[in-house]
Amino acid sequence: MRNIIVTLLLVCLRFIAYGQMPPVPNLPSISLEDAGLNRDSMNALIDDIYNFDNSDFTGLVIIKDHKLVTEWHFNTYWRNQILDIRSAGKSISSLLLGVAMKEGLVERLDQDVYSFFSKEKYPDIHEDLKKIKISHLLDMASGLDADTDRSETPGHAVNWSGGEEWVQYILSVPLADKPGEKWVYADINAALVGAIIEETSGMSLRDFANEKVFKPLGIKQFYWYTNETNQTVAAGTLYISTLDFAKLGVLVANNGKWADKQIVQPEYIKKLIASRNFDLTDYWEQTDAYGMLWYKKSRTINGRKFDYLWASGRGGNQLIVIPNENMVIALTSTAYGPRYGHSRAYKVLGRVLGAMN
Repeated sequence: MRNIIVTLLLVCLRFIAYGQMPPVPNLPSISLEDAGLNRDSMNALIDDIYNFDNSDFTGLVIIKDHKLVTEWHFNTYWRNQILDIRSAGKSISSLLLGVAMKEGLVERLDQDVYSFFSKEKYPDIHEDLKKIKISHLLDMASGLDADTDRSETPGHAVNWSGGEEWVQYILSVPLADKPGEKWVYADINAALVGAIIEETSGMSLRDFANEKVFKPLGIKQFYWYTNETNQTVAAGTLYISTLDFAKLGVLVANNGKWADKQIVQPEYIKKLIASRNFDLTDYWEQTDAYGMLWYKKSRTINGRKFDYLWASGRGGNQLIVIPNENMVIALTSTAYGPRYGHSRAYKVLGRVLGAMN
C-alpha cells in the first residue's frame, strides 16, 4: 500500500509540475502534438530524467513558434527559482551587444576596442587594443594573453573577476597572438564586450539587461554579479530560471522580436546565427563551430538533420536554438563539479530531437 501511495504522490507532483503551471504573459501554450513532438517519446524522456542517478538536473523548457510547448522542473526546483547558468551568460552578453547596436551605442562590429575607452579615465589601457575589433572578441579570437585553461596567463579571470574594479585591469592585458587568427576560449573576451556596453550606456550590464531586455520579456527574478563600482561580469555569474533562460532564446529564434516588440535588429540576429568563423570539430565533439559567442552544430537524428546554435554553461546549462524549426530548448543543471553535465545534456537534447515528427 505504501508503495502505491508513493507512486500516486509522484504522479501528482509530476502533473502539478506541468499541468497546473499558470500561463505566461505573451507566451501562449501549444500541445506536444501541435508542436510536432511525439508524446510517448517525451513522456519516456521525462520519466528517465526523474530516474537519473544524480539529482542535479533541474529544468527542461521547449518553446516553438513563440509558444510554450512543455515546461518541466526537477529536484526541488520550480518555475521561478533561479540558478547559475555559468558561461552561457557569454552568449547573453552577445545578445545585449545587439541591443546596444540597436540603441546606437555601438555602430559596427569592426570598431576597435581601444576607441571606446579614454586614456584619461583608463591610463593603463594598452595600445594593443587598437588592433582588436569587437568581432574578434565575439569569436574568441582577440589574441589577448588570456586562456581559461591556463591560469598563468595575465588575462585569466582569476586575476580580475573578483576585484572591486576590473575594467582597468583587463584593458591593460597585452596581445599574445595576432587578432583574428586563433580561437582561444577566454573569459576576458566577453568581459570586454560587457565593458563596452557599460562604457557607452553609462549603466552596469545588469541594469542595461534589466531595462532593455529582461523587463520587456517579463523576467522579474534574476541575479547578475556586479561589483561595488557597478561593473558586471559579462563572462558569467548570471542566475536565471529555466523558463526565463528559454525566453532569451526566443529573441534568436524570432529574429530579435518578443511579442510585438523588436528588441534586437534582425540583421544582427542573422549574423549571430550564420557566423561560424572557427571550426571546433577537433576541439569538442558536441560542437562544430563558433561565432558571436555562440556554438554551432549540425546533427542528424533518425535521418533528419538539425542545424542549431547553442549557449553553453558548465554543468550542462544549455540554451539551444533551432532557427529552421523556430524552436528553443533550455536545459538547466547544477552539476558544476562533475564532468557529466554536458554529455548528459547532449543526450537529453538528442532525445528531444528524436521525438520530433
